[in-house]
Amino acid sequence: MKEKEASYSIELGNSRFEVILTKLAEQAHGRVLIKNGDTTLLATAVMRKEPKEGGDYFPLMVEYEEKFYAAGKILGSRFVKRETRPSEEAMLVARLIDRTIRPRFDLRLRNDVQVVITVLSMDEKNDPDIAAMLGASLAIALSPIPWSGPIAGVRVGRANGTLITNPTFEERAASDLDIVVAGTETKINMIEGGALEAPEDDVIAAMAHAEAEFRKLIAFQKSIIEKHAPKKMKIAFPELPKELIDVMKKHFAKRLEDAIYEHDKVLRQDKVALLKQEWLKDGAENHTEVFSRVAAEHIFEEEINAIIHRRIIEKGERPDGRKPDELRDLSAEIALLPRVHGSALFVRGQTQALTILTLGAPGDEQIIEGMEVRTKRRFLHHYNFPPFSVGEIKPMRGPGRREIGHGALAQKAVTPLLPPREEFPYTIRLVSEILSSNGSSSMASVCGSSLALMDGGVPIKKHVGGVAMGLVMDETGKNYKILTDIQGPEDHHGDMDFKAAGTKDGITALQMDVKIEGVTMRMIKETFAQTRKAREEILAVMSEAIAEHRPDLSPNAPRIIVLKINPEKIGALIGPGGKIINGIIAETGVQIDIEDDGTVFITSDNKEGMDKALALVKNVTKEIKAGELLEGKVTRVFEFGVMVEVAPRQEGMVHISELAPWRVERVTDIVKIGDVIPVLVKEIDDQGRINLSLKRVPGRYPPEKNPKF
Repeated sequence: MKEKEASYSIELGNSRFEVILTKLAEQAHGRVLIKNGDTTLLATAVMRKEPKEGGDYFPLMVEYEEKFYAAGKILGSRFVKRETRPSEEAMLVARLIDRTIRPRFDLRLRNDVQVVITVLSMDEKNDPDIAAMLGASLAIALSPIPWSGPIAGVRVGRANGTLITNPTFEERAASDLDIVVAGTETKINMIEGGALEAPEDDVIAAMAHAEAEFRKLIAFQKSIIEKHAPKKMKIAFPELPKELIDVMKKHFAKRLEDAIYEHDKVLRQDKVALLKQEWLKDGAENHTEVFSRVAAEHIFEEEINAIIHRRIIEKGERPDGRKPDELRDLSAEIALLPRVHGSALFVRGQTQALTILTLGAPGDEQIIEGMEVRTKRRFLHHYNFPPFSVGEIKPMRGPGRREIGHGALAQKAVTPLLPPREEFPYTIRLVSEILSSNGSSSMASVCGSSLALMDGGVPIKKHVGGVAMGLVMDETGKNYKILTDIQGPEDHHGDMDFKAAGTKDGITALQMDVKIEGVTMRMIKETFAQTRKAREEILAVMSEAIAEHRPDLSPNAPRIIVLKINPEKIGALIGPGGKIINGIIAETGVQIDIEDDGTVFITSDNKEGMDKALALVKNVTKEIKAGELLEGKVTRVFEFGVMVEVAPRQEGMVHISELAPWRVERVTDIVKIGDVIPVLVKEIDDQGRINLSLKRVPGRYPPEKNPKF
């Protein structure tokens, strides 16, 4: 098999991508093996021959399959040792690829298309996501599936002011900027990234660097495609009936325009819905020879699209009456809920994000167990988008890819502002409930998160806020308008969704998707300039609600005491089978977490339990020193002395000669098992054994019986 496989390679930054036109998965319509170091993945693409009946959207599915064997690991729970539901990381990679390849399909396509990327081997150095994007592009391009590719993407990091193309995991950990940029031969069509408050100019420089780099991958792919050019399947899309188009223009277009430009969202939706019903009814009754519901709905949507583009580009008029660079009405409130640890409501127009803060013990961290890494996460942001937020009825079956993606974006935006674990050891969870949505809900959750953190007393130094920007562009690409704070119609019918979050000092998170081929660096620079102005206005409103974090945590939040013990005492604190530590927890109701370096966290919402647990831990882990006076219980008796427990699991020996200031014939003449006696620590020998004395305890014996030793 290998002798017949064609192989091509290219070096880009830290990566050397090898493309193998494999015989594996031979029934897939397109397939390719991609290698980057020892990271190896198989990308496949398949399209259903027949279009989906009654479909009103392009059914594209992108699946990113993590296989634990790829990293040489057996993971999962004790009872399930196979891959099940995709991890959040896998969903995010699938979204990354989907957002890049989807705009290059003809969205009139109704045939199911599925792209599956399976990670077969991973070297723990090279992230598979960029290779997966390359594989997806080539699998489609080398298949009969009609597509306007190729696309490509690269990751850019920055360490010590130097931009790094496709940094390794280790280099990414040291970077103050981590951004993925993808696009076509001439445009950028997808951005995903985060930064530690990077100035806009620095982010733009990273994007320009990425654009130059991914174009090398485009040229590389084109050379492969030219040698192995597949015969593309031709899809005959039905022509839209001219008679219906004329009816729309003559009898409905003006009324539709008036309905779209109703400033109130609810009234707008009602008017457009009624007009659509009338349009469909008229077509079905009066134009039966050319009418089809699919064609009629398409004409209706295309007219809305044309109206919005024309009005905004020619007149700068938006459906709700705002100017292109104008924000909707903003408001911010804090401390809405009485029993939680922090809460805030951020409102932007008809978008409402209620964010709730919960603080937990260090042990409440989430364990991330995946193909790439096994780690713990102390900060969690979860985003919920219930159907009532847009006036709909849908089954509520947990978070989907959209919720996972929006939650991860907000988490990325807020993370740089959080205090380090050494200063604030709490596990932090934020939940953003979108109660009403009319665009930009993910950025509203960023603002709500910042407010809730400050309301809860989490020591963040400044606010972080975000805004979603849009774009409408004519068919020539020369005339366009950038829109600040897009809402429903502008999001649905616009050409770009550019989300930017940051502080007054710089960018912390970015995400961009397009419905067109892409945008130019000039457009991105203009968008950034408009974004900064909007962000400053948003941060000002947030600061009016609360400008600095509260000096104290909520009284409902648990308290954490941190103490250091000798790492050698960890075993004593845990006890055999966890007996000692579990006993303290059961007795006091606290939570105790221990780290390998001897750091002990005691978490409790009860002061009495906290104080008692602290005393018990100190007692168990006490460092015995020579000269100390202690009290202990006699546990064992020998002919030559007794053993005294001076702390849990810590015993010392009182030799018979140290029991009394006279010659003792029998140990039991002085003490018996169970006696509680005072002792003086005489010495701790080289082997760590504690030698005690009873006769040296001050005041133990009268002077006449206690001569100088």
